[in-house]
Amino acid sequence: MHPALGLLLVVLFWGGNFSVSKLALAEIPPLPFTAIRFAAGSALLWLVVRGREGRATPPPGTLGPLLGLGVLGNTVYQLCFIQGLARTTATNSALILASMPTVVTVGGGLLGLERTTARERWALALATVGVVAVVLARGGGMAGGDLVGDLLMLGAVLCWAGYTLGLRRLGTGLSPLALTTWTMVLGTPGLVLAGLPGLVRLDWGTVSPTAWAALAYATLLSLVAAYLLWSHGVQRLGAGRAALLTLLTPLVATVTAMLLLHERPGPVHLAGGACILGGVLLGRRRVPAATSRNEG
Repeated sequence: MHPALGLLLVVLFWGGNFSVSKLALAEIPPLPFTAIRFAAGSALLWLVVRGREGRATPPPGTLGPLLGLGVLGNTVYQLCFIQGLARTTATNSALILASMPTVVTVGGGLLGLERTTARERWALALATVGVVAVVLARGGGMAGGDLVGDLLMLGAVLCWAGYTLGLRRLGTGLSPLALTTWTMVLGTPGLVLAGLPGLVRLDWGTVSPTAWAALAYATLLSLVAAYLLWSHGVQRLGAGRAALLTLLTPLVATVTAMLLLHERPGPVHLAGGACILGGVLLGRRRVPAATSRNEG
């Protein structure tokens, strides 16, 4: 498969994941949903990496930091993401997460990992205005969103920024796919423990085929297939070109939410989304592959 086509599929998978996951969450509580998704997804990715790269063992002294980053970038991030998605709209979720690259870039400057320019600081300001507009916007035909859900999504953005910057400082020598898999595997036990009570209580006989199909989509397509295609696309086309394509993810997410969930974003949502994407474009300079995730 051509890498550009693979990246477009990633955009479709990630953009659709917000709405498809919300369909599953109508029947499967957020924590059991995430526990199953990541237990299966991390196991499948582990098998793929073992088949491609062998054991791909982290260098001595890096397993502890990888565990911490796995907890931050997978356990805590996913808890914020799925609980936020359950409480707010798919459109708000996608737009808020779209601010990740700008937050990572400016965060790297604040930590001294790289020098930021005035343009990049203005980019963060523009993206921040957009996020605030999306968070404060109510109505617009999008029932079901609340402030707590939006704030949880903001927490997810900060977790992912910390995870990405931590990986940048660590430098393990692993391939991007192996690094993603290691942190996912190390972060999954916390998600399983969090979801275990709900897994036991849920009457699985009442879960419809639609919800099972949505869970399969979120696991096999949005998680496993997307990461494999993303890794291949970044390797062949470069992180910058790949990240540019992911700017389409919020658009796909919004259109999908309109079709599947009947969400109708209002003018404030659209203006806020334009500010967020404008900030990402304005601040685009060096976009590491790990900063461009636009889904859960």
